[in-house]
Amino acid sequence: MSLIRPLPCALAVLFCFPVHADDLVLQRVLVEGSRLSQLGLAESAGAGGVGQKELAARTTYRPGEMLEAMPGLIASQHSGEGKANQFYLRGFNLDHGTDLATWVDGMPVNQRSHAHGQGWTDVNFVIPEIVGRLDYRKGPYASHDGDFASAGSAEISYANRLVKNIGSITAGENGFARALLAGSPDVAGGTLLYALEGMRNDGPWTRPDDYRKLNGVLRYSRGYANNGWNVTAMAYRGRWNATDQIPLRAVEAGSLGRFDAIDDTDGGSARRYSLSGAWRRTGADSASKLSAYVIRNQLDLFSNFTYFMVDPVNGDQFAQPDRRVTSGLDAAHTLHLHRGETMASDLTFGARLQNDNIFNALRNTRARQTLSTTREDHIVETSGGLFVESVTRWNKVVRTVLGARADRFRFDVKSDLAANSGRAYDTQVSPSFSLIVAPLASTEFYLNYGHGFHSNDARGTVAAIDPATLDPLERAPGLVRSRGMEAGLRTEAIPKMQTAVALYRLDFDSELTYIGDAGMTEAGDASRRYGIEFSNYWRPLKWLSVDFDAAFARARSAGKRIPGAVEGVGQLALTVDKVGPWSGALRLRYFGPRPLIEDNSVRSQASTTLNGRIGYRIGKDMQVEVEAFNLANRRDSAIDYYYASQLAGEATPREDIHFHPIEPRSLRVSLTKTW
Repeated sequence: MSLIRPLPCALAVLFCFPVHADDLVLQRVLVEGSRLSQLGLAESAGAGGVGQKELAARTTYRPGEMLEAMPGLIASQHSGEGKANQFYLRGFNLDHGTDLATWVDGMPVNQRSHAHGQGWTDVNFVIPEIVGRLDYRKGPYASHDGDFASAGSAEISYANRLVKNIGSITAGENGFARALLAGSPDVAGGTLLYALEGMRNDGPWTRPDDYRKLNGVLRYSRGYANNGWNVTAMAYRGRWNATDQIPLRAVEAGSLGRFDAIDDTDGGSARRYSLSGAWRRTGADSASKLSAYVIRNQLDLFSNFTYFMVDPVNGDQFAQPDRRVTSGLDAAHTLHLHRGETMASDLTFGARLQNDNIFNALRNTRARQTLSTTREDHIVETSGGLFVESVTRWNKVVRTVLGARADRFRFDVKSDLAANSGRAYDTQVSPSFSLIVAPLASTEFYLNYGHGFHSNDARGTVAAIDPATLDPLERAPGLVRSRGMEAGLRTEAIPKMQTAVALYRLDFDSELTYIGDAGMTEAGDASRRYGIEFSNYWRPLKWLSVDFDAAFARARSAGKRIPGAVEGVGQLALTVDKVGPWSGALRLRYFGPRPLIEDNSVRSQASTTLNGRIGYRIGKDMQVEVEAFNLANRRDSAIDYYYASQLAGEATPREDIHFHPIEPRSLRVSLTKTW
């Protein structure tokens, strides 16, 4: 007996897409042309899935914006194109990925104890055309998620087989060019998926980004998604110049243009190589999954955010090199238990092991040449997690999810300062519970409670002194607990419409963060966030769909605002498909104002962008498409900060808003051939 009550076959196409062990026996229901239906599957109103067709219909300026398919999430950028995005979700400025756990094909993207930011999440290696689906969850209610998943998690899965081979070339304004070749021929009784991408982009900046990347995927698979195995190799290389955020005072005075840089030697390079494998077996009474991976990441990052405040002669540029090898193993086994005609359970046991061998540093530089070293560290961070989860359908109306997770972390740091070397351990047990009530076949109500956590930077767990000033430091705990609760509903009572509403609260024991730019840990008070989210998808006609998402949040720590905490976001999209040879979309995105200082006396401005695309199919196997970004040509900010800096010629530092502008209106034209 399946735990899921599928829609009638006339209305649905059924796919089995296992991701975690608890998914292995669950049928994914895809209403043709729509989002993945979550009725009978989701554990909360904040969980969902997006199929390849909807992902392909989105107009995205950069790969990280694919994650905006998660309602309420904003992906932004304050530097060069090759750098990891800034993310905002559920009242958080998630920096470069802290508290947003991200996986690609079962491999973690978040990088622990990173030179620049905890949980560094760089998805520039993702190739959108071979993504099969995006699954997301919000809140710490899934026992299998673990580290960084308190605000949310996203899982990007590549397809084993493409419907057709793809060849594509794209050219656009500001020096944009991209070429892609992908296919999946049958080889030796299995399928060989390959994809090769090359891209360059200068952007609108006075000093061009000159972003160049080369990206490849090679996968061999046999069997099916729920009964089979695959081995995958990936390789990515990118390099870029960076125009970081600039002070508003200089732009208003006319001494600096909106697209100018202060330090034109900022930038970086990144490399990522991985080898992974997965095996799945599903039977009538059980399901098993085993996956393993080895990832090598390299980053060289050069930044200057304060200009001449610290060093009036050489400037304040600093380097953050990071080299690491990450290896891991995930295993899960599910038992399908049947009790009578209406009661059934899935009982899942799982384990996750991960080890990071890291070499990173913080150096003072001028024009990318080292002047001095603030710190150098060798970090070995090892973690093991065990979880158990029971998904039970008690009858046709009620089901529950009861889970528990136990994690043990070991932090081993060898620093160039003996006082900052050492070993630390931390452990956490995270329970979770969800109640789902479905009084109607088209409507579900959810109550969720769960504990989660994020790991802190290993250096902060053992550091005794500030490496720059040699002042004493208070050591940070290795793990910071979160507690979340949520009430929501999901309904498809109105034909051709999917609606979800969620009210949530999320508490953190501490806003502790590692400040990579300063090489030290900064402690904060406990925090609390409340919010409401609304998501609506409507397909009134076979060729037309309408998306509307809105989210509002309130974030406080010790009674004060949290700088950068997002308060309101929204998206409205119209998508047209199968109107003869024509297709197209318009997407309006609203990124609301945010407090930039604790007393709320300085706030960012809201930004609103309108992107669109129009495509024309030439015969059965060729399409030309035009994408347009920032159609209204608005002069908004992509991101804002408030801090002190000092320009050349200024006698003293000045507190000011520092911003990175959104790109002006631009066009890209693509020609795609399939066979």
